[in-house]
Amino acid sequence: MEWINYHHLFYFWTVAKAGSIAKASEELLLSPPTISSQISRLEDQLGEKLFARSGRHLVLTEAGSVTFRYAEEIFSLGRELTETLRGHPTGHPLLLRVGVADPLPKWIAYHLIHPALQLPGSVRIVCHEHRTDRLLAELAVNDLDLVLSDTPVGHQVKVRAFNHLLGESDVAFYSKRRDEAKLRRRFPQSLDDLPFLLPTEDSSLRVSLDQWFSQEQVRPKVVGEFDDFSLLRTFAEAGHGAFAAPSILDSEMRQYGFGTIGRTSIVRSRFYAISVERKIKNPAVVAISEAARQKIFG
Repeated sequence: MEWINYHHLFYFWTVAKAGSIAKASEELLLSPPTISSQISRLEDQLGEKLFARSGRHLVLTEAGSVTFRYAEEIFSLGRELTETLRGHPTGHPLLLRVGVADPLPKWIAYHLIHPALQLPGSVRIVCHEHRTDRLLAELAVNDLDLVLSDTPVGHQVKVRAFNHLLGESDVAFYSKRRDEAKLRRRFPQSLDDLPFLLPTEDSSLRVSLDQWFSQEQVRPKVVGEFDDFSLLRTFAEAGHGAFAAPSILDSEMRQYGFGTIGRTSIVRSRFYAISVERKIKNPAVVAISEAARQKIFG
């Protein structure tokens, strides 16, 4: 039996609804050539042309209209199946596929996800770590149930997704304990020309820190920039510089041998669960959301 590639069918369905490959590429966070090639493969498999050109616009052929009607029913049934099984356990483990954005500290990610494992019955977690835009693309095609990020989905991102604020924290500044007391006495002026490790410029924390440094008229000596917080912390452990992180990490930072040299409530770290559901229904995601608001950040 020859099976349809449902990813290809999903790209076709999205283009047909959006009206153009350009609009669909914004929604799917994929390049137009990638989408075009996937639709061409579907046409080759079906042996029919699905779109025709009408001026600058794409219109469905007769075969395309038939395919679109079937695709509508297929993906509608898929959504119905997912919602039914999420609400009615079947004896199989509840599968939760979570995307964790690179800048999110892994300690926070663990404590956010952990309540899902405490649900009655068996739960299986599949975690992927990547850039936020890549994770949102996977969320858009239902390869993920949830994305955890320190940055909300903005209006410029053409993905139908909803931000659920889990909580927020002020920001503390950390250094090796041997330097802690000396740097704390003159904080924040002690940050001036101090070797410092920062998130990369596309991080929301980095933007806020740069503004705060300017406001306080201090200019740390930037010796490293990192997408991944765990790697940043590893460099800090090796003595390459001080750094800033959500103060909710205080206990973890002490375990790694860091002392707090100061903090500010002006800079805030916020944490979001991003899903395709406006109102969260997945019981594992509900557990994550409630525990975050009541216990972790409460």
